[in-house]
Amino acid sequence: MKLRVLGSAAGGGFPQWNCNCAQCSAVRSGSSSHRARTQSSVAVGGPDDWLLVNASPDILTQLQRSPALQPARGARDTGIAAVLLCDGQIDHSTGLYMLRERGAKLPLWTTRPAFEDLSQGNPILRVLGHYCGVDWHEIGLDGQSFEMPGVADLAVTALPLESKPAPYSPHRDCPVPGDNIGLTFENTATGGRVFYAPGLGEITPPVWEAMSRADAVLVDGTFWTDDEMIRLGFSKKTGRSIGHLPQSGEGGMLEWLGRLPATTRKLLIHINNTNPILDEASPERRAVEAAGVEVTFDGLEIAF
Repeated sequence: MKLRVLGSAAGGGFPQWNCNCAQCSAVRSGSSSHRARTQSSVAVGGPDDWLLVNASPDILTQLQRSPALQPARGARDTGIAAVLLCDGQIDHSTGLYMLRERGAKLPLWTTRPAFEDLSQGNPILRVLGHYCGVDWHEIGLDGQSFEMPGVADLAVTALPLESKPAPYSPHRDCPVPGDNIGLTFENTATGGRVFYAPGLGEITPPVWEAMSRADAVLVDGTFWTDDEMIRLGFSKKTGRSIGHLPQSGEGGMLEWLGRLPATTRKLLIHINNTNPILDEASPERRAVEAAGVEVTFDGLEIAF
């Protein structure tokens, strides 16, 4: 079984379409130390049938770059057996529109709060009812694993994360468990485990337990510093205030990852265009690599 990184950037991608920060400008100028990235999404399974985890606005490009997700078993076909969303954010759900040509209802797994986001605040699911339709399954938060029909040997366990729902969410001013979740993927044939949490604002005891039990962890790599967006003049909000734990500093992601066993594969995903680790020649990137942590890129695969 494999986990394939379809997109490794945060919302807006890299370069972001309207951003002229030093990082985005470097990509456009052809810098050899900067690699373009699409917005965060992964696929789990193989060889022919996959679970799509988060449907990025870049989904069509990502599918074109991933031949394994088009097994071509018929005149119209797809390797996407089902879709699972970690939250109801735009950068994780807009790609659902692009899957509307599906010939049958789209199997979709979300928590109830995310379902409410996408049927009330941003009613994508109601719109899809005019096209392929959606076969919705609720993700429980009781810590029990569940199988994914259509993807053999895959068990999934979800746990709620401390984060923020989308601005259009009915729960925006009063977050509830399930607005954002982390996921453990288990290969039931081998026992291999991967923990995935692209939006992670706090390492709670249940999150740490899930990370500690995994063979590989892919976690929030959005910001290098908590005040990154403020210093660059792009926002008045800190990373933590919008639900992202920065890598550097006391209690940062690198410190937490450093506590995991040396045998655990550690990777950062959902990386914002402002994060200096995207510059492969930067001191921040060297610090990440010296800590034994990888920076994901589009197309990276993890076998488990």
